[in-house]
Amino acid sequence: MRCILSVCLALCLVSVCTNVNSQARDDRPDTGAPGSLAESLERVSVDSPNGKNSVEVFVENGRLYYSISRAGVPVISQSRLGLRFLGRHGLDSHMGITGYSRTSHRSEWETVWGERRTVSDHHNQLHVTIYSRSAKAAFSLRFRAFDDGVGFRYEIPAQDGSPDVAIMDELTEFNVGVKTESWWIPSRMFNRYEYLYNNTPADAIHQAHTPATFRNGDGVHFSIHEAALINYSGMSLKQTRPGVLEAELAPRSDGTRVRLSGELKTPWRTIHIADKAVGLVNSDLVLNLNEPNKLGDVSWFEPGKYAGIWWDMHVLNRTWGQVQGNVTTAHGATTDYAKKYIDFAAENGFVGVLVEGWNTGWDNDWFSNGDVFSFTESYDDFDLVELARYARERGTRLIGHHETSGSITNYENQLEDALDLYEQNGVRLVKTGYVADDGNIKRIDHDGIARYEYHDGQHQIDHHMKVVRRAAEHGIAINPHEPVKATGLRRTYPNWVSREGARGQEFNAWGVPPNGPDHVPNLVFTRMLSGPMDYTAGAFNLRPSEQPEAVAGLGRHDTRSRIEHTLAKELALYVVIYSPIQMVIDSPEEYAGRPDAFQFIRDVPTDWEHSLALQGEVGEFVVIARKDRNSADWYAGAVTDEQARAIKLDLSFLDEGQYEAQIYCDGAQADYETAPYDILIKRQNVTRADTLNYNLGRSGGFAIRFKKL
Repeated sequence: MRCILSVCLALCLVSVCTNVNSQARDDRPDTGAPGSLAESLERVSVDSPNGKNSVEVFVENGRLYYSISRAGVPVISQSRLGLRFLGRHGLDSHMGITGYSRTSHRSEWETVWGERRTVSDHHNQLHVTIYSRSAKAAFSLRFRAFDDGVGFRYEIPAQDGSPDVAIMDELTEFNVGVKTESWWIPSRMFNRYEYLYNNTPADAIHQAHTPATFRNGDGVHFSIHEAALINYSGMSLKQTRPGVLEAELAPRSDGTRVRLSGELKTPWRTIHIADKAVGLVNSDLVLNLNEPNKLGDVSWFEPGKYAGIWWDMHVLNRTWGQVQGNVTTAHGATTDYAKKYIDFAAENGFVGVLVEGWNTGWDNDWFSNGDVFSFTESYDDFDLVELARYARERGTRLIGHHETSGSITNYENQLEDALDLYEQNGVRLVKTGYVADDGNIKRIDHDGIARYEYHDGQHQIDHHMKVVRRAAEHGIAINPHEPVKATGLRRTYPNWVSREGARGQEFNAWGVPPNGPDHVPNLVFTRMLSGPMDYTAGAFNLRPSEQPEAVAGLGRHDTRSRIEHTLAKELALYVVIYSPIQMVIDSPEEYAGRPDAFQFIRDVPTDWEHSLALQGEVGEFVVIARKDRNSADWYAGAVTDEQARAIKLDLSFLDEGQYEAQIYCDGAQADYETAPYDILIKRQNVTRADTLNYNLGRSGGFAIRFKKL
C-alpha cells in the first residue's frame, strides 16, 4: 500500500515540477497510510489569487467533505466527496487526509479561434492525498482556485493486481442551499438537452443538466458544470436532500456508470463564481481546465458564416428524403438547388453551404433509419463531386452532413470511407447528428447484441472523441447536433468547433410552443457557459408558417410556429450567441427583400480578439461587445426578454480613435408580437468617450458595428 501512496505522491510531484510557471509553497510531504485516523490532518485549504474564493477540504467522522466561499460568504456549503465501485470497497468511509501541497500558476495562452485571442490562466492549486482504511487504498484530490471559480477532480493511481474499475456512484455533492435561485433544464429526458429553462428555487430541481446556474441570497452568482469530459460519463445534478445536489453519472447499458482500467482521473467538477451575472460569461474557467492543443496546426479550419439547405425542411418547403409515404416530395438536396445556395454563399463571402438529405436513407421515417443510412452514396439527383468542385471554384465549400439517427455502429463502420470521401472533395467541416431519444443511442457489442446508451453516457463520450480525432487526421472539423455537452475540449481538439446541445431555432418552425422571449437571455448565462453553440440564427421571415400555400403532400405547421423576436434581435444573435461558425438560415429571397438589414449579417465576423459581457441578468437581458480578430472593428449586441427595456451603452470598451457606429436597432413601435419587423438603421460617428441610449422593444435588441475610421 505504501507503494501505491508513493505513486500518488510521484504524480503530484511530477505535476508540480514540470510546470515551469508554478511555484511550490507550504509543501507538506505525504505521510502514507496513517497508523490511526487520529494521525491524519483534519482540514486543508486554498484561496484564489485575489483571495476572494476559498476552498476547504476536511474529514468528519471518517467522511470526506469540501466547501467553497466567496469573500467569506458560503457558495457551496459542506458537501460530501467520494466514489463507490462494483465488487470492491468504495472511497467513501474511514478516510483521513495524509498530506497536501500547494502551488501557484500564472501563464497566458493563445486560442486557435475563440471569444478572445489570449487567455490568462492564474490559479492556486491544492493537491490533497487521502487514505481510506476501509478500502485500504490511497487517492488524491486536486483543487484549482481561480478568481472566477473553482475546479476539482479525483485522481486514483492504477491498482496492482486489479486493473479494471467499474464506478457505480460518484458521491460528489453541491450543497447550494434550499432557497437559492436556479436556472436549469431536466436531464435524462427523451429530448436530451432541448428544453426551455426553469427558474425555480434550488429545492425544486429533481435532476438537471449542467451547466446549471444559481444566485444565492447574498447575490453571488455561480454555475455548476464540468471540464475535460473524456472516457467518463456525463454528470447531471440530482437532488438528494433539499438544496443538496449530487453528481448523477449517466448509466451505461450494463448498469455501471463508468468502466476503465489503469489510472483514473475524473473530469473536473467546476463552479463558476461571480458577484454579477456577467462575470460568469466573462470567465475562461472551463477552457483553463483542459489540456493545450494536441492537434497542432489547424489553419485548414476557417471560422465564418454558412448558408444551407436546412431551414427549408423545417418550414416544410422541402424535404430531406425523396419519398414521404406514397408521395414523391420536393427533395431539398438536389444539384440545381444546392448550386443556388452556393452562388448565394459565394456572393456574400460565406465559408460554406450545408446540405442535408444528400445521402441515401432519408426516405420516409428517417428518425428510425439509423441502420440504413449510407454516408458515401448520394441520391441520384445530387452530384457531390460536381458540387464540391463548383463551390471551390467560387471561393466557398460544401459543408458535409452525417445524420446517424443514433445508430453509431453503422456510422463507425463507415466512418473512414465517409471522411475519405469528404477529404478528397475539399470538405473541411462536417455537421453530425444523433437524432434519437436520450437513452436510445444504438450500438452493437462484440457478441452482435444491440445495446442502448445515453447521449452523455461513457460509450457516447468515447464515440465523439473517436469521430473528432479521426476527422482531424483528415483535416476536417466537427459540429455535432444532439451532442454531448461542451466541456472545453475545443482547446485540446480545436477541430471540435461548435455543437448544438440546447433548444435551437428549429423549434420555432414546428407547430410547438416556440422558444420564448427569455430563451436567449437564459442561454447566455447557462448553456453558453460551456462553449460555442450552433443556434442557427438569422431568420428574416419571423412568421414562416403563415405562408398561404403548402407544398403538395407536406402539410403545414400551425400558426404558433413563429420566432418570438424582433428583426433587430435576430441580428443581435450573431454577437450575443458565440460560435466560430454561424448559420445564415433563411432563403436568399428573404434576404434579398431586406438588403439593408442583411448587411449586418454580411459584415459580422465569427472570430474575436476580445469579448466582454457588459450588462445583464439571467433570463432577462444581456449586452455583449466583441472586437474582430482580423480588423480594428468592434461589434455590440443586446437582447431582452418580453419586457421592453432602456439600455445605456457606455462605449469605453472601444479603443482610442473615431468609429462609425452602424446601428441596427428596434424602431419606436417594435414589439415581437405586434411589430416584429420595425427596425431602425442609422449611422453616427462615436468615440470611447460616448454613451449611446436605446429603447429595446418587447423581445427586442440591437446590433452595432463600430467601424474604425
